Amino acid sequence: MLNRSRKYSPLPSSPSFSRASSSSSSSSSLPAAPRRSPRALQRHSSLLSKYSSLLESYTEGEIRQLISALVERYSQAMNSGGHELPLFPRGGSRRKRARARHKPCALKELEVSVSELGLGYESDETVLFRYCSGTCEAAVRSYDLSLKSMRSKRKIKKEKVRARPCCRPLAYDDDVSFLDAYNRYYTVNELSAKECGCV
Repeated sequence: MLNRSRKYSPLPSSPSFSRASSSSSSSSSLPAAPRRSPRALQRHSSLLSKYSSLLESYTEGEIRQLISALVERYSQAMNSGGHELPLFPRGGSRRKRARARHKPCALKELEVSVSELGLGYESDETVLFRYCSGTCEAAVRSYDLSLKSMRSKRKIKKEKVRARPCCRPLAYDDDVSFLDAYNRYYTVNELSAKECGCV
C-alpha cells in the first residue's frame, strides 16, 4: 500500500500562520491582505441566495419603492452628518409592511378606458372596473392543508390544483354598455366584480 501522508499548512486565518508570516515579512512595510475563510464564503453565498429569493417575491413596484426609500434614508443620513446607514428598519415598520402585504380580500375599483380592458374593443369611453384584491390566509380550510400535503408528497402530480383559497368575485356587477371607435354599440356582461370572497 502507498503511504499517503501529507503535510498540511495551517489556514491563513490561524494564529500560527499570521505570526510566522509577520516575522518573515517584517522587512516589508505593507500588511498582508486579509483572506476570507471558505466557511465565511459559504455563509455569504447562502445570504445572497436567501435575499435573492426574497426579492423575487416582490413586484416591480414594491422593489422600486424599496430602492427609493433606501436612497432617501441614505441622503437623510448623509445630510445630517451621519456616516452609517441603518439598513434594517425598526420592528414596528417591519410589522406594518407585513400587515400591508397580508391585507384581507376586498373589492377595489379603477377607472380605465374600454380599450385597456383587453377584450378587443377600440373605444375611448371609460368604465369603472371593480376587482378583487387581497390574501385569503384566514380562509384556509382542512381541504387546503390536505391538498397541499398531497402535492408535496407527489400524490397529485399532473392535475393543476390550487392548494390555497383565492380572492375572487362572488357576484358580478350589472352589464356594461359602450360605443366603440366606429359608433358600434356593445354590451359586456360579468365585467366588474360586485362582491369578493375567498374561494
